Amino acid sequence: MLRIGELAKKADCLVQTVRFYEAEGLLPEPARSEGNFRLYGNVALQRLLFIRRCRAKDMALNEIRQLLSFQDRPEVDCGEVNVLVESHIAQVRTKIKELHELERELMDLRSSCNTARTARECGILKSLAVPASTQG
Repeated sequence: MLRIGELAKKADCLVQTVRFYEAEGLLPEPARSEGNFRLYGNVALQRLLFIRRCRAKDMALNEIRQLLSFQDRPEVDCGEVNVLVESHIAQVRTKIKELHELERELMDLRSSCNTARTARECGILKSLAVPASTQG
């Protein structure tokens, strides 16, 4: 059995992260020692690692919750897992488009001041000071 600090270390996360996932219901309530320390087994470690891998793929807590519900019921059809991942792919594609647009806007902003000037003459600062709706 592992204490919370040991579990967090093995999963390469903070103790607060473990507590957060417990509070969100992603990790079950752990057993307690006589001294009231949280105690975790290998199942909890594997579940935490699963959650961490999902988070590394930028999955939201509700998506992870759904995936865990399927993992907890290995006999059910995984078609909905595929649907969930397809939806996440669509979200990632939308985010990529938004990031490309942000990159273009930042490049336009950067081109508004391509030489060293005083801050008063800085095209970037001037552009940022004007509301977007009035910029041409």
